[in-house]
Amino acid sequence: QVQLVESGGGLVQAGGSLRLSCTASGRTFSRYAMGWFRQAPGKEREFVAAINWTGSSTYYADSVKGRFTISRDNAKNTMYLQMNSLQTEDTAVYYCAGRVVAGLSSYPRDYDYWGQGTQVTVSS
Repeated sequence: QVQLVESGGGLVQAGGSLRLSCTASGRTFSRYAMGWFRQAPGKEREFVAAINWTGSSTYYADSVKGRFTISRDNAKNTMYLQMNSLQTEDTAVYYCAGRVVAGLSSYPRDYDYWGQGTQVTVSS
């Protein structure tokens, strides 16, 4: 079993930056592909970014490409999401997720473990 805990959310003005962290405990984090998803009120959960188990391959939603960067430090069992040039449309609860296979996926159904989420609010 894996437990995922997100941190780093908060309130920021448009154009600002935040860095989210996702710390894992339990089974071997380094063998999991990981992802970030977000869910705004009244909307479905949507894919943000994914990273393979080594960190050598990443994948982004078009809406965040060029602004967000996903990374991981397996020695610290932690994944990150650096978010720059934040927009009001980025306001959502952000979730980290892990899957027991190595490949990248943008589908929530492919992920086996989820954190509780951290709120990101971008004000205009």
